[in-house]
Amino acid sequence: MGVVLLALNLRPALVAVSPLAGTIRDDSGMSAAATSLLTALPLLCFGLLAPFAPRLGRRLGMERSLLGTMALICLGTALRLLDSVVALFAGTIVIGAGIAVANVLLPGLIKRDFPSRAGLMTGLYSMSLFGGAALAAGVTVPVQQAAGLNWQATLACWGALAVLALVCWLPQVRSRTRVPRDAAREAAHPVRGLWRDPLAWQVTGYMGLQSLSYYAAAAWLPTMLTDAGMGAGDAGWMLSFSSLLGIAGSFLAPVVVGRRLPAGVLAAVSAVLCAAAFTGVLIAPVGGGYVWMVLLGLGQGAAISLALLFIVQRAPDARHTAQLSSMAQCFGYVLAATGPAVLGAVHDASASWTVPLALLLTLLLPQIAVGLGAARPRQVAGR
Repeated sequence: MGVVLLALNLRPALVAVSPLAGTIRDDSGMSAAATSLLTALPLLCFGLLAPFAPRLGRRLGMERSLLGTMALICLGTALRLLDSVVALFAGTIVIGAGIAVANVLLPGLIKRDFPSRAGLMTGLYSMSLFGGAALAAGVTVPVQQAAGLNWQATLACWGALAVLALVCWLPQVRSRTRVPRDAAREAAHPVRGLWRDPLAWQVTGYMGLQSLSYYAAAAWLPTMLTDAGMGAGDAGWMLSFSSLLGIAGSFLAPVVVGRRLPAGVLAAVSAVLCAAAFTGVLIAPVGGGYVWMVLLGLGQGAAISLALLFIVQRAPDARHTAQLSSMAQCFGYVLAATGPAVLGAVHDASASWTVPLALLLTLLLPQIAVGLGAARPRQVAGR
């Protein structure tokens, strides 16, 4: 329950900004470019702060560090209550820092505490990530309208979920998992040589490419659909609907890996599903909208689960898992942060969505290649 509650908090405080972006821009007087930073900054935090997370986990312990991540999310949402653009950006950075550390440490916790149920726990973890995002995308505006709140209070409401996770996680801090003294001494030292390991780079590449595809599509998909003639409300719902299907894909993928399908086959299948969805949006965006969102949600949900599962399975212990998670998410999220901007620039240059969608389709080929490499049953090197 602690892992699920922590994971549920890793997206809502950020995703909730998107449905309120127009209101925030109109009320604060910010430009569209400045408003877009509210979604780009957290991704940069995820990438740039990821290398520091394993060191923090070694110094404070995983339990205390994860408790601190929830405290940072609570602090960041509280800062957003202030009627100030500076406080809004400061709160966003604080939230991004908390999530960045939790992103890295949770796979290591799963490796350490659930070694025989890594697939199931990774499925629950990634399902909670998608569930939190879908919840924030779907209920933020209805909650604001029903309660008559301003945008500051609406964003701060998501802090209540972080408070709940913080309270439920407190017993884990008091009763930490005991490990042998030799293992504890070894865990205090960083892993060396990981950055020269080809398998580590394949895991990193898969995390980066699937993240880029996900965030680039999430940023522009509603606009693609509205430009094709779909109503703005329906286009926003399509993105939420895709996230709901992503919950199913993210839970099922790690559970079936090794039982019914090899991981490499599933990595290819998830990319094919996304390719079919992007092709459908290109050919018949409005008429087949629901079909394309089903395919996209299942494909993207499976891909993020596989990316997290590769981190857990390709590492021999919790120490290697945290370090591999740091490496994969550092490069992965920095790459993902460029996706929306590059896709928007390509759209502006080509004056259509054909070339951007073709670019997303092309990037699925190297995603399959590194996915097949990361899926091979080996473990990363490093001391």
